[in-house]
Amino acid sequence: MRGVSMPTHQYAQQAEAYLQPRIPKSSTPGECSKVVVPDILSLAMTTRAYTRVVMRLRAQAESDARVFARSHVGPVSKPATQDGQVVRSSSSRTPSPTSLYSHGKSSSVSNSAGGFQSPLVRLHRAPLLRVFVPSPEGEWLSDSSVVECEAELKRAGVLKLLRVGDVVWDVAVGDEGNLGRMVWDGSYLVDLDYKYSRMGELSPYFHSLAFSPSYFHRVIRTGVNAVLNPGGNPIVYLDLSPWGQELAANLQLLQDRAMTATPHGTLHSVVHWLHRSSFTIRPPVSPHHPHAYSHSQNLRLPIPNVAGFFIDPGWYGTVIVEAEGTNEGLADFQARCGPGAFPPRADNVTSKMRSEKEKGSRRVYRVLREKSRPGEIWIRAVREKERVM
Repeated sequence: MRGVSMPTHQYAQQAEAYLQPRIPKSSTPGECSKVVVPDILSLAMTTRAYTRVVMRLRAQAESDARVFARSHVGPVSKPATQDGQVVRSSSSRTPSPTSLYSHGKSSSVSNSAGGFQSPLVRLHRAPLLRVFVPSPEGEWLSDSSVVECEAELKRAGVLKLLRVGDVVWDVAVGDEGNLGRMVWDGSYLVDLDYKYSRMGELSPYFHSLAFSPSYFHRVIRTGVNAVLNPGGNPIVYLDLSPWGQELAANLQLLQDRAMTATPHGTLHSVVHWLHRSSFTIRPPVSPHHPHAYSHSQNLRLPIPNVAGFFIDPGWYGTVIVEAEGTNEGLADFQARCGPGAFPPRADNVTSKMRSEKEKGSRRVYRVLREKSRPGEIWIRAVREKERVM
């Protein structure tokens, strides 16, 4: 299959050759000069076929995972009775979120569930679909180029199969960083956001709780900043005000040790203060079968204050939030918890102006990959001063 065997950088080379001024070339005198033009239609058809294969593999992977889950979940048994009284056993306890849930689904349903394995598709990860649209404007796609990318998805016949969060890559732009990568929002392709990363991050238009914390891992590449983001942790957009009371009750001021890099590249271990708190996202349980995990698998927990979106099971469990250990960091954390979580602060004119300026960044966090694990997600508050654009 050409779409798999052809190196991705050759798409950009062919697009560049197509966009260059067409100068006739003649090898010997007397011969008719010919214009060498890359076969753009063939390349476009190659990416359409590749996209169709990826969508087919995703459907197969999800089907195999459902069959695997049904075959490994036993039927719900009625509680045993003795002399008319219910006999409770240790098996009737509700399973803990930590033991049941990992990044995306239960630990029993892994990426190799049902024996399905493919280098093109991974369960609970965003697919990377391809289109081929040469961009006359260069690396930055114009509105007309984005519309043409959407038209290519329609020509591939996958428009009705797309889901919110699917990543589409215009391979004609290049393979450096996140060039040419866009995210499907349900109706249109949305460009990446560059406020906190020069390589691009997920747009704040999307609700990160609707995707697992690792959903865009290695699909949307994350830039490394020696000072602001040495671990290459991704940006997520979360509204934590519905859990503000719980965050306020668990808030602590702690000392922590971290590795920092100097401008010369050397690493130093430093001790700094930080504010740390946590809240719990509990999985929904059917009221008719409170002890049956098989029945609660199909239930979904809606995102508070967001209509039509549901929390991905990868967030179930404990979410630990870190913020700066300064007075400004504390004020920013309190503002993120929403009104009523903390007593009102006596702000002066300067603090009010700073608060108004940072109002737009109160949903911005970074997932700390090095600390996170299934059932326990660590995030760090990102403030306005970390913006790069």
